[in-house]
Amino acid sequence: MGKKATYVLVHGAGHGGWCYQRVARLLRAQGHEVHTPTLTGLGDRSHLLTPEVSLETHITDVVALLECEDLHEVILAGHSYGGIVVTGAADRALDRVGQLVFLDAAILYDGESLAAVTPAIAAMHAEAQVVDGVDLVLWPDMPIARAIYGVEDEADWAWMRQRLRPHPWRAFNDVLRLRQPDAVARLPRTLINCPSTLERRHGESLERYFVGDRVWELDTGHDLMITEPEKTAELLLRLADLGPAGR
Repeated sequence: MGKKATYVLVHGAGHGGWCYQRVARLLRAQGHEVHTPTLTGLGDRSHLLTPEVSLETHITDVVALLECEDLHEVILAGHSYGGIVVTGAADRALDRVGQLVFLDAAILYDGESLAAVTPAIAAMHAEAQVVDGVDLVLWPDMPIARAIYGVEDEADWAWMRQRLRPHPWRAFNDVLRLRQPDAVARLPRTLINCPSTLERRHGESLERYFVGDRVWELDTGHDLMITEPEKTAELLLRLADLGPAGR
C-alpha cells in the first residue's frame, strides 16, 4: 500500500455527502482517510436552510471541517457546484490543502458567479420556487434535474431521488471572492471532465477546463461518483502517491 492520503470530497448542487458513499468506501478500503461533508441546507442538513445560506456559508462549512479535524495536505475534491466551494475553501485554508480536484466541476475565477458565467444556470431562475423566504432551484422532480445529473440507471435514480433537495439560488448568484487567487492557482490541480458536460461549454468557459497539472476524462454522466464509482475512485487513488507537492 502506498502513502496514506486524506480526501475531502465536496458534493454538488442539490446533493449531500451521501452521494460519495460508494467512492468513499473504495478509498477507505485502501487505507485512506475520507471526509464527505454535507453543505448547509442540503442532504442531512436541509433542516438548516435559511435565506442567509450562501456560497460563503458553504465555503465556511468546508473550512470548518478542515480546521476542526486538523487536516493537512488534503486532497480537496469538488463535484459540479462543489468546485466553486473547494476553490473558496482552499483560498481560506491554503496551508491545509495539498491538491485541488475538480470532478466534472464548475471552475470560477475571482469575481465571478456561476449564474453569470453559465447561461444554463441563469435560466434556472425562471423555475425558482420560494419556500420560507428562500429562492430554490433545481427541484428533483423537474426533468432538468435528471438530465443534468446524467443518471440513467433507474435504481440509482430512485436512490438519489429520495435524497436530493432543491438548491438555494443565492449560492449560484453569489460572486466568488478570493483573498489570494494567485496562491490558489499555484496549488496542484487535477481536472476530471465528463465529455457530455464539456459539450455544453463554449469559448473561454471551455478553455479553463483544460488548465491543470492533470486533465483526465471519464466518459459517463455528470454524477460520475454514482454512475462510475470504481473508475472515479481509481483516478482519485492515483493522486495519493504524488506526495505533498501533488506534482
